[in-house]
Amino acid sequence: MKILFVLTSHDQLGDTGKKTGFWIEEFAGPYYTLLDKGSEITLATPKGGKAPIDPSSDTEDASTEDTKRFKSDENAQHLINNTHKLAEMNPSDFDAVFYPGGHGPLWDLANDAESITLIETFYAQNKPVSFVCHAPAALKSVKTQNGEYLVKGKNVTGFTNSEEEAVNLVDVVPFLVEDMLQENGGIYSKKDDWAEHAIQDGLLITGQNPASSKLVAEKLHNSLKK
Repeated sequence: MKILFVLTSHDQLGDTGKKTGFWIEEFAGPYYTLLDKGSEITLATPKGGKAPIDPSSDTEDASTEDTKRFKSDENAQHLINNTHKLAEMNPSDFDAVFYPGGHGPLWDLANDAESITLIETFYAQNKPVSFVCHAPAALKSVKTQNGEYLVKGKNVTGFTNSEEEAVNLVDVVPFLVEDMLQENGGIYSKKDDWAEHAIQDGLLITGQNPASSKLVAEKLHNSLKK
């Protein structure tokens, strides 16, 4: 199984002067889940090169077995520091795509023309598209071949408004993932803040928060086994 991971290139947290990027657990959990099952993983970002790590995810409180494994995995760190350029990726070379979250995608992947086309192409090729936490932001302008939003009428989840309130970033982010998914016609569901929740509707797989990242990867793997 060849899986493309698409990460953010954006490292500025709005006008706060603080840094953001991708959330380590949301990369590491799915990366090792899929790698250990024999998947071949390629990493890409809009700008190519080093994908920025959200400093908030690089703390003792946020650490997991997978983030610790990443910290001692020179090969994985090399891949993160040398991602491919998104524009150079061809969906025909892969079986599925996965988007880790972190706040970065709200600023770049939500509006990135290459990313939008990439997701639309994967979906049109009948291949799974998967996202966790803030990464469903990348679906904001994605449409199906009939011109409607891809999430319209589909069961979806993503970072909740209450979780965004809990991290005090409601007034910083350009939009709220939960609101956007509902505005685009998605049938949005959620569990308690920080609880594991991932949902699959056909080729579309979404997860609510960092705790849901490995479940998204499991659902993605099971989709590819069929």
